[in-house]
Amino acid sequence: MGPEEHAALTAAKARLDRLSFYPRPVALRRTVRILSVPWLFRLPWFSRFDGYTMWDLILLRAPLAQASDDLICHELCHVWQMQHRPLAMPLSYLYRGYASNPYELEARRATASTAGPSGGPG
Repeated sequence: MGPEEHAALTAAKARLDRLSFYPRPVALRRTVRILSVPWLFRLPWFSRFDGYTMWDLILLRAPLAQASDDLICHELCHVWQMQHRPLAMPLSYLYRGYASNPYELEARRATASTAGPSGGPG
């Protein structure tokens, strides 16, 4: 893990650590990674997203240097959700959809409630 990736994950974790959504704080472990894969976001399913999380892997449309702190926080919240509900969370998108999915709403709430007064991380 490079220093930029480590700094982004550490900052997002600090934001999420202020919340009590789950019994244990998000674990960064060595396996949480951030990759920029712009080609993936050209595919129809992914084209509407700027970030996408697969368990401990955060995929970004843009390079990490261009990703907002809020996007990293939102995606790391999904990692946290999957650390506590590794099957229920991803499967919920199949039967609940995206817009009103409780896990999606929770990640949005986590980002909004930990943002600073200027809209950045608090």
